[in-house]
Amino acid sequence: MKQKSVNILTKKTSGASTKNILAKHISYNHKTQKNSEVEQTPVPQLMEETFNCDICEFKTSQKRRILAHLKAHVAEQVYCCNNCDYKCIKKDRLQRHMKIHTGEKPFSCHICKYQCIQKSNLQTHMKIHTGEKPFSCHICKYQCIHKSNLQTHLKIHTGEKPFSCNMCEYKCVIKSDLQRHMKIHTGEKKFSCHICKYQCIRKSNLQTHMKIHTGEKPFSCHICKYQCIYKCNFQTHMKIHTGEKPFSCHICEYQCIRKSNLHSHMKIHTGEKPFSCYICKYQCIRKNNLQSHMKIHTGDKPFSCHICKYKCITKSDLQKHMRIHTGEKPFSCNICEYKCIQKSNLQRHMKTHT
Repeated sequence: MKQKSVNILTKKTSGASTKNILAKHISYNHKTQKNSEVEQTPVPQLMEETFNCDICEFKTSQKRRILAHLKAHVAEQVYCCNNCDYKCIKKDRLQRHMKIHTGEKPFSCHICKYQCIQKSNLQTHMKIHTGEKPFSCHICKYQCIHKSNLQTHLKIHTGEKPFSCNMCEYKCVIKSDLQRHMKIHTGEKKFSCHICKYQCIRKSNLQTHMKIHTGEKPFSCHICKYQCIYKCNFQTHMKIHTGEKPFSCHICEYQCIRKSNLHSHMKIHTGEKPFSCYICKYQCIRKNNLQSHMKIHTGDKPFSCHICKYKCITKSDLQKHMRIHTGEKPFSCNICEYKCIQKSNLQRHMKTHT
């Protein structure tokens, strides 16, 4: 199908043609001037021939490239897919696209099971095995395989968040993050667990959730026996050993590891208690405290001692109880030799010295 010509090409006058026009201008309009004066007239340095697209910001010095580019703006595309709405201006692109529908993946990795449609994708994939990361950030130590990933990363430093939600104030760097976010408003949860009722927006979240059922805990501390499912929890745990507390209260001296803990702490100063019991007048700052409180009304005591008949509502209470059997007294007075199991007992004891 022949495409209609589109008059969207802007051509700037070339340096050579402009020089000829200037020479003619001088010969016709300045005949009284001496030849020496004409020869000494400086010829301005002009730009090279440039072709600009009037629809987008594309520029090139080659006419054939601008003509090829302009085809992308034409309403009627040349090649159309019979299975979906895909359209393109080159036959080879359509042929490559059709492999999506046929499932054909002619390029495969000889190291792992990865398969793909395009040779360029395989070449990029191989860098995962070689460890090659050709693109690096000039501001921090970030390195990556894809140029597009670096371009996205740089927006972290510039603070640019080009994608924003039209329903709330959410903004993000990556379009896919916005698409996932919109599912919060629509209530769509595409992925669900076949064992329990868990549903989620992201496939990665479901894969992580399944580790709860399998008991897999891929992240473990090399200092203590702590193990967990999530990498973020492991990173937070390591701050216990390093003593790092990056979040601090601007009103008192409180410092903590997690930002969420600081948010909860600030409610102490504001007096806000958003969680309340519907049976009694109990109110609290944290949701987990309310959940523990409700067990008082239900009589549920899920934690029990394997040595004696002691049962309790919270895991922390069981941990304190076990110190009776182990003889551990982690809290000690810095004035006398007093030691105890609970921190509250030490605080009470310290008042005897004042």
